[in-house]
Amino acid sequence: MHARKPAKALGPTPTSATRTLQVVTAVCSLLFALGSALHGFAVIDTSVIEEMMRRAGGADPAGDAPGFTTGFRIVGTVYVVGNALGVLALWSRSQVLYWWVLAVNVTQGLGWVMIPSEMWTVVSDRYGAWGVLPSAVTDGGAVVLSVVLLVALVRFRTPWAQRRAVRP
Repeated sequence: MHARKPAKALGPTPTSATRTLQVVTAVCSLLFALGSALHGFAVIDTSVIEEMMRRAGGADPAGDAPGFTTGFRIVGTVYVVGNALGVLALWSRSQVLYWWVLAVNVTQGLGWVMIPSEMWTVVSDRYGAWGVLPSAVTDGGAVVLSVVLLVALVRFRTPWAQRRAVRP
């Protein structure tokens, strides 16, 4: 008699939560890409950065603000593109995409900590709540989406709330 071969694992199979997680991820990614673009290019400009530096006690706000603004916008562009890639979740359950989306959102969720508090004060003084809203949605929403993705990962033990299929 032949020894029975062990069951061979197949690829993950979707659960009832998989499609919902994909849609939520894609919608949030689109919203966060738009919010990142608004914050980085409509709300923040050199004069906002200069005022932030002045309030923070910077030595040469007028001289440092243009370079800082350029760097800030480069980082913002990375997040616009990074979030836009998350829209691919509508069509893909790739593990690479899952980890990309999680990395982008975990790091974007750190925005409240990484951006100097003077920035929020200057933006709020200049634009009111509407100036803070794009970043509040992107940074706060990124924290929420990260938690949702991590909870799904722990619960299902695979990306995208899938189940591991095992061939009998």
